[in-house]
Amino acid sequence: MSSEQKFGAGIWHFATYVDRYATDGYGAPRTVVDAIELAGQVPDLSVVDLNYPFFGGDFTREDIKAALDAQGLEVIGITPEIYTRVFAKGSFTNPDPGVRELAHELITEAADVVRYFGADYVKLWPGQDGWDYPFQVDHGALWKNSIDGVGRLAAENPDLKFVIEYKPREPRVHMSYSSVARTLLGIEKIGLPNVGILLDFGHALFGGESPADSAQLAIDHGRLFGMDVNDNLRGWDDDMVAGTVHPIELFEFFYTLEKNNWKGVWQLDQFPFREDSVAAATSAIDFLKAVQRALAKLDFAAVQEAQDNHDAITALRLAQQALFTSY
Repeated sequence: MSSEQKFGAGIWHFATYVDRYATDGYGAPRTVVDAIELAGQVPDLSVVDLNYPFFGGDFTREDIKAALDAQGLEVIGITPEIYTRVFAKGSFTNPDPGVRELAHELITEAADVVRYFGADYVKLWPGQDGWDYPFQVDHGALWKNSIDGVGRLAAENPDLKFVIEYKPREPRVHMSYSSVARTLLGIEKIGLPNVGILLDFGHALFGGESPADSAQLAIDHGRLFGMDVNDNLRGWDDDMVAGTVHPIELFEFFYTLEKNNWKGVWQLDQFPFREDSVAAATSAIDFLKAVQRALAKLDFAAVQEAQDNHDAITALRLAQQALFTSY
């Protein structure tokens, strides 16, 4: 495990939030520049994922770069907002071809922003793509549009990576890219090398998956291009601070990445509604650094031997000793 591991966060971690109860928000509104300034206060945070368009004002790419440079931050990815009101009936799967084209144009703009910042990928979270009711959609047509929409972008931008962040539901009751297996099926159907998965630890939990198993499956198919971590109570995508609820499963997730020599940014996707955003990010990264130390002391050969015998008690004892003595 490299001591130079990079840690990142979605810039939305440092925004303010609303929900259907506190419609006035959990704090004063912040611009993306405000959020970047807060991100710069987190020790060991070096990269951010940016929403596009930039929120909170009329900012140019140059404005954002100046703000990032002032905080010593780089960009890992750009997340186009293809889940807002205009896309209420879907982005790739919208029944209106004009709206589908609008989504394509917005993502194409985001691709140019990726190039400008020298980022790693365009992140696709088509949260409004899917359906809510029986008989609402033609499932064959919906899935075809999901695949064709991503495939067209990847074909037109072969120099860039496109990562799909799957999620079971919310805001749609059934999201089109809902699981690791379904997303891999879609990617294989697209058949292009620059399309992969961004695996959100909490989405895997929420979907009833084992995040470690999901990571292994994506790695085995050569499609794990990025990852986010957070935590939840499995009943909803709570986006809580990483390691607060499922520390052992999070450790197993990183063990799986390390065992497969997967390298990449350890990225936070958290929504600290009521918590101080800088403190929440700092706490999560402190835990991830403990995971890093635990991986360095974990006896991988002994864990493998226990796993070869399906010996849960021995494997868990080794994992618990490594993790709980590293914090």
